[in-house]
Amino acid sequence: MDLKMPQPLLSVLDSSAPACASPATILLVEDEPVTRTSMAARLTRLGYRVLEAGNGRVALEVAGRERPDLIIVDWMMPEMDGPTFCETLRRDPTMKSSHVLLMTSQDQPAQIAEGLVRGADDFLSKSASKQEIMARVLAGLRTGRLVRELEVTSAQLESSMLQLEAKQAEMDADLQSAASFVRSLLPRQGNPAQGVTLAWEYQPSLTLGGDLFDVMAIDANHLGLYILDASGHGLAAALRSASLMTFLRVENILQMLGSYDPEQVLFEANRRFPLSADGEYFTLWVGQLHVPTGRLTYAAAGHSGALLSPVQGPSRWLTQASLPLGFDPSAQFASSRVVLQSADRLFMLSDGIYDVPSPTGEFWGRGRFQAVIDAGRARSLCATIEACFSQARGWQQAPHFPDDAAVMGLELAG
Repeated sequence: MDLKMPQPLLSVLDSSAPACASPATILLVEDEPVTRTSMAARLTRLGYRVLEAGNGRVALEVAGRERPDLIIVDWMMPEMDGPTFCETLRRDPTMKSSHVLLMTSQDQPAQIAEGLVRGADDFLSKSASKQEIMARVLAGLRTGRLVRELEVTSAQLESSMLQLEAKQAEMDADLQSAASFVRSLLPRQGNPAQGVTLAWEYQPSLTLGGDLFDVMAIDANHLGLYILDASGHGLAAALRSASLMTFLRVENILQMLGSYDPEQVLFEANRRFPLSADGEYFTLWVGQLHVPTGRLTYAAAGHSGALLSPVQGPSRWLTQASLPLGFDPSAQFASSRVVLQSADRLFMLSDGIYDVPSPTGEFWGRGRFQAVIDAGRARSLCATIEACFSQARGWQQAPHFPDDAAVMGLELAG
């Protein structure tokens, strides 16, 4: 086959072969020696590396070994024809993206369709002009290069995704470990002092939460109580809350202040935990319970308060109007007192338990929460707290809360 071309097209084709990069490899599969030799010579002169095969079986071996950039295969060949070669090649996962140009002396529509269906990427009649043949070679090389670049990009993306997944799994494990640590800081349920029962439920909106609480023995007769709420939620809020929990430990407060007086605790906490540069802050409710008499002294810094559920009569909120921690370094926090009777219950909670919206946007609210507490007098302390969470989830029709939700309950022995 004579492949002489006009000089302008020849210049274009010659310039397509990169001068400094490795030359593209073309596998030429043609059983007719003259045609094969002529085309191979022309492709070589254009700067390509040309491999030759006289039939499909030999071509499969060469393709598997050399991974050519383009395969030009004749339709009619002994042992294995072009379409069968295409089908066999496509079954090899490593060769699925190889660009195959199928040549034939016939160009009937049915034959073209068959060749493309059986795995060819392009179809070229042997009666085509020399310019068309070489233009299709260039187009095939360009397409094959794009496909390989896509494969490389896909492999890189897959590798990056695997790395991200591994990193995410590592971060999730770290978060779970941190969540376990934070949960270990919460008080043990049961009996923190003789005649006092403690139960609680806690569900952070994310893996880590910033609404934390504790009940601690100050001495043989007194318990220190608090519940704090960090603005925001997640890792940052949890880390800030853990820092405040460390400050609120009994041994630390007694060493600094000499007592666990709630208003002094809040004054010192307000001084040590100012409003952050990002506007993050804490609300805090602190109490001290004299167990033998049931006398509770409490103070609040911007917190929604605790709920006292007496054995007789309706429940009532124990709260005070005040700023959150850090808004005013000179702020004073006044204590209030109340006496708990036998079988009275005290619930300390974060607003995340009742600030849950229904699908229509209506909040469950403090009133509904309080009604569950009042209706739970016949249940155990633990069952009453569970009912609060159950009804809050039912109200929002979702298992997870939009903000951290915590309820801690104390009951004096009846």
